[in-house]
Amino acid sequence: MAQLLSAKRIVLGLTGGIACYKSAELTRRLQDQGASVQVVMTDAACSFITPTTMQALSGQHVYRETLDATMDNSMAHINLSREADAILIAPCSADFIAKLAHGLADDLLSTLCLARGNCPLIIAPAMNREMWAHPATQRNIKTLLADGVAVWGPGDGEQACGEIGSGRMLDVPELIEEAISFFTPKVLNGVNILMTAGPTEEAIDPIRVISNRSSGKTGYAIAEAAQRAGAKVTLISGPTALTQPYAVDILPVRSARQMHQAVMSQARHHDIFISVAAVADWYIKNSSDRKIKKTEGGGFPTLEFAPNPDILAEVAAMENGPWPIGFAAETDNLFEYAEAKRQRKKLPLIVGNLAQEVMDKDTTRFVLFADSGVTEMPSAEKTAAASALIQEISRRYHSR
Repeated sequence: MAQLLSAKRIVLGLTGGIACYKSAELTRRLQDQGASVQVVMTDAACSFITPTTMQALSGQHVYRETLDATMDNSMAHINLSREADAILIAPCSADFIAKLAHGLADDLLSTLCLARGNCPLIIAPAMNREMWAHPATQRNIKTLLADGVAVWGPGDGEQACGEIGSGRMLDVPELIEEAISFFTPKVLNGVNILMTAGPTEEAIDPIRVISNRSSGKTGYAIAEAAQRAGAKVTLISGPTALTQPYAVDILPVRSARQMHQAVMSQARHHDIFISVAAVADWYIKNSSDRKIKKTEGGGFPTLEFAPNPDILAEVAAMENGPWPIGFAAETDNLFEYAEAKRQRKKLPLIVGNLAQEVMDKDTTRFVLFADSGVTEMPSAEKTAAASALIQEISRRYHSR
């Protein structure tokens, strides 16, 4: 797995709240992504989870006291923030939000935040829905945002008290996505991207379909990478078993004609169009609205095929349309076929790969075809490959 937080040093602050149980998992998942985690806990946090647990998970001493004798100068509030790439407080209670907004410093964590210098501060609020909605909390949040503090969440849903609403701390996968996005250079900030991904299904009858082996992994990885790079991403997806990419607007479709309709209704509102989906070239013209039954003689139904719309070509031909990028999955003659497809559809850029090398696999290898020539990218895990591709797309888009 690609470690997208490699070498990042994060101070993880815990304040009082039942969401502290999520912080244990968060510590491990941050480390999975390559980050080192230094935990700082308030007294209230210790009522919900022990420092021993957090020390075992982080592999580092857990700091609680402002004057910590384990440091030579006893200045943990100075040393910890100077060594960190970010301070993340998760959970961050309503009380601690009020402390931050008013510059109070009566324990190690609040003192550390006040003495942080240029170290980024991030909070993940966690509280009852009424506490979150209270005007005082909302005033404090506005103050923190004005001071440059990043606020992740809160989320909506069922809370520990049994009530339902806004105020619960984001779940760990969401926090990890926020962390990765936070440290990703915003090379596509403000750019609107429309994408397609996954296979399409062409109905034979209400039960049977003709489809292809696309898993959608590459398209979803590219959508995630674009979102992390600052783009607003709309993903039109065929049927997949994948989790929806975080903070990406998704429009589910099944057939190529449904995908065509969705793309054409959205295309003019976007700056870039990336056509990753494995769209069926044909649909079943004589599909049945009832299940086709087997005949006693063992005969086979005759299927009549008709061409599907060429989504990519139509978008590329649009006047004042988005900057179009195609994909070409081939089984042989990649360089010849991909470049021919690019020329035929009049594309500035097409991304090619060999299907047998990438289908049912977590790695891929992209070859880029453009007027400027061919660029071969190294084989990589799909998440890493998608991030590298987004960097290339950004460079070419901004210099076009």
